[in-house]
Amino acid sequence: MEATQKNLEVLATYLSQTLSEKYEVRKPAEDYLVSVEGTPNYAMLLLQLAESDQVELHIRLAATINFKNFVKRNWRVPEDSPNKISQVDRGLIKNLIVGLMLKTPEAIQRQLSDAITIIGQEDFPHNWLGLLHEMVGHFKGGDFHQINGVLRTAHSLTKRYRHEFKSQELWQEIKFVLDTFAAPFTELFHSTMQLVAQHAQNPQALQVLFSSLLLITKVFFSLTSQELPDHFAEKNLEPWMEHFHSLLTTTNKLLETDDDEEAGLLEHIKSKICETVAMFAQKYDEDFSEYLPKFVQSIWNLLVTTDAKPKHDLLVSNALEFLASVSERPAYKDLFADEATLQGICEKVIVPNVEFRETDEELFEDNPEEYLRRDLEGSDIGTRRHSACNLVRGLCKYFEGPVTAIFSGYITALLQQYVQDPAKNWKSKDAALYLITAIAARSKTSKHGITKTSELVNLAEIWQSQCLPELQKTNLSDQPVLRADCIRYLTIFRSLLPKDILVGALPLLVVHLTAPSHVVHTYAAHCIEKLLIVRSSSGDATILMADLQPHFQTLIVNLFNVLGMEGSEQNEYVMKAIMRSVSTMKEVIAPFAESIFKQLSAKLALVSQNPSKPHFNHYLFESICCVIRFSCRVNHGIVEKFESVLFATIESILVRDVSEFLPYVFQILSLMLELRPLPIPQPYMVIYPLLLTPLLWERTGNIPALVRLLQAYIEKAPADVTKDDKLMALLGVFQKLIASKSNDHQGFYLLGSLVENLEPSHLLPQLKNIFILLFQRLQSSKTTKYVKSLLVFFSLFAGKFGGTALVEAVDSIQPKLFHMVLEKLFIPDVQKVSGQTERKMCAIGITKILTETPVMLTEPYVNLWTPLLQALISLFELPEDDSLPDDEHFIEIDDTPGYQTAFSQLMFAGTKEHDPFGTAVPNAKAHLAQSLHKLSQQHPGKLQGMISGGLSSDAAQFLQNYLRSANISTLL
Repeated sequence: MEATQKNLEVLATYLSQTLSEKYEVRKPAEDYLVSVEGTPNYAMLLLQLAESDQVELHIRLAATINFKNFVKRNWRVPEDSPNKISQVDRGLIKNLIVGLMLKTPEAIQRQLSDAITIIGQEDFPHNWLGLLHEMVGHFKGGDFHQINGVLRTAHSLTKRYRHEFKSQELWQEIKFVLDTFAAPFTELFHSTMQLVAQHAQNPQALQVLFSSLLLITKVFFSLTSQELPDHFAEKNLEPWMEHFHSLLTTTNKLLETDDDEEAGLLEHIKSKICETVAMFAQKYDEDFSEYLPKFVQSIWNLLVTTDAKPKHDLLVSNALEFLASVSERPAYKDLFADEATLQGICEKVIVPNVEFRETDEELFEDNPEEYLRRDLEGSDIGTRRHSACNLVRGLCKYFEGPVTAIFSGYITALLQQYVQDPAKNWKSKDAALYLITAIAARSKTSKHGITKTSELVNLAEIWQSQCLPELQKTNLSDQPVLRADCIRYLTIFRSLLPKDILVGALPLLVVHLTAPSHVVHTYAAHCIEKLLIVRSSSGDATILMADLQPHFQTLIVNLFNVLGMEGSEQNEYVMKAIMRSVSTMKEVIAPFAESIFKQLSAKLALVSQNPSKPHFNHYLFESICCVIRFSCRVNHGIVEKFESVLFATIESILVRDVSEFLPYVFQILSLMLELRPLPIPQPYMVIYPLLLTPLLWERTGNIPALVRLLQAYIEKAPADVTKDDKLMALLGVFQKLIASKSNDHQGFYLLGSLVENLEPSHLLPQLKNIFILLFQRLQSSKTTKYVKSLLVFFSLFAGKFGGTALVEAVDSIQPKLFHMVLEKLFIPDVQKVSGQTERKMCAIGITKILTETPVMLTEPYVNLWTPLLQALISLFELPEDDSLPDDEHFIEIDDTPGYQTAFSQLMFAGTKEHDPFGTAVPNAKAHLAQSLHKLSQQHPGKLQGMISGGLSSDAAQFLQNYLRSANISTLL
């Protein structure tokens, strides 16, 4: 696209249309932008629109977001993919983007800052050496709009340091950043603190300055996350900590917000400082120990004086986490050893922060999804309750007895308050149950819930006395929070409660699916799903099919009814419970299969109009696969009924190109095609040409599912899918896949299916071209992964068509080329083949080459006969050789960025490993012994000399064992 005014106007029009609520307007505009994004100057045109004051702000912002997403998709060029950004454009972008970011409005600035970060992840520092110098140069200008833009970008660039694994390369990058950035960064912090003092009564100036201070604290946290750099560890640590302590104890009415919900800048800064000093207490206690006591005192005071408003939640949470991290450290335990101190912490800090507040009640009733996100297992990080629980655990590490005794008094008092007036004092019981959980829990995982508890707490007795009675009350609208608490208790302690409690709770949970409260019926579904995956110490399921069967019909009815309730139409926990219930009952679902399937299909038709809940959608497809798989075990013919219900929706998804759903749809089609009896009905053949559309193969998330689906077509209808020019279309797909380092194994899967299912005469005309492509890729880009796949394919070919056919196919390209294949590939590399079935295929193929290929006993091949046999025996007896050449790197297959959907494997659509020689050759070792015996009868005396003169003594002994096991005394 040329940089003309006309093109700018066209681009602005399409960008505006992408903001339309109407699908028929938005989708064509999005498709147009995708179609032109590979043209030169595209990115530069977007930046011109972002910069222009003559363009409406919403279009400028749309251009900036589009630019950011374009960079995200295309700046990193995966192997085998086209480069959509020319080197000229790349250079121009890097030269212009920082300056452009610093002069645009903040909304655009934020997007461009993210784009700089994306580019920096690939190019910084080695291919963008001037970036930091350009950024730091703006620190001294005094323009805080620009300074904040630089700091925001620095934060985006460095925040990955917080979580990346340590490496020499990472530390060299951090050192590079520190050498350029640390000194002016420290100076900027100091000068900003001075400006804060000077403008203490200027609200506008304070807002800007504290925005800078917040970004400064974030960047400091990132720069010190891996190790404490020398710049900060030496003389500069004291001023940083002094300034942090000053900010932590600062109060200024001008920085307070009127909103009770949204935290202000000062709260965010104090919160980040608490997080930072918690990290220092854990990682750098030698350097930090002299500052710790005053931070403990100040944070204690902060917790005692901070009110319960939601805007302070993150601050209080991080302050509690600081005390928790300090309390767990042996060096600091004496700070908490005094009983009065423990009493004060429990009374003034922990108990107030586990109370159920009015804002929590509002969240429970008005925004249940957010309440669930915060409170469901593993999702409440950052809440007061979660952090208070962590502080209890930290204190219990060294003071379990005293802490438990202190809380026992509070719990008893709270429960007594509830008994006196349940309707009025239900929040007392809520707090008591949470405190019980806090003192009982010692360790947990997301899969199993709490896995270790305090010996001082009787979990089963608490369930029977405090939780079960609440759930047995018949008015499901009464005390919804307590009902949710009791179900939560069962959920998190599920792995430690006895089976009779879990099984006994099932009917109560099924009933609670009908509760009007969104939180309660979601908790019930979530709990049921978790109970069904609890395992005993032996590894078996605790709740068996027989335990669930009496409740199954009501359970399924209630779960689908929940999906009809307002607010729960796409409740992912409910859909996951449906999936888990069906998979637990397996074939027993057969009487209900059609009804369940129709409801799932109707839901799929509905959500496919506007996919918005990825987890819900995934469990929906898993549930569909469950019903298909387990029903067909009882009745293969039922798949035809499923097809009649589902095909209209599938065709609609394909025609409308609902990209999020395509990998799932292909897996479901594969499953139905694999399970259905012959012949294949016409609707499948109507869909087939669509599967070869190039656009589908451009989306890497589609490839694994598409390959499996094509394999199913080849297996079920080999003649139909290869007649006329259809075979050439399939081979075109194979050629595309085999050229890709990421997807070459998928190309071999496809080729293997063709070899296994087609008559040799159908494949013969294209055989030479296929082998030429294989050797061209081997020569141009040899990887261990490719060699392993190639050896498995050669072995499959030899096993199906004979060793002679393989020799002839290879030697047709170049005389005696097969000799090189044996010498350079089979003999040195077959040991690297992984997978039981793949190694068996190689063993059978090599046996065919050794024993049914006459040319192997003639020059020059005969010299490789014994080494090949030695390699085969090593394949049987030695472990896999997983070594890689020094210059070879793993192919990283990341989630595809941007609009492309990553492949999501459906667990219940998975196929069993296929063994092409399963029935014909059940035992590869016996097959070798029998084949060698037959060959020795054809050539008496020849094999003995070759074997005795060439095999190692260990290999000869192993071979003798194979012969003996096959009842063969000796070779002739």
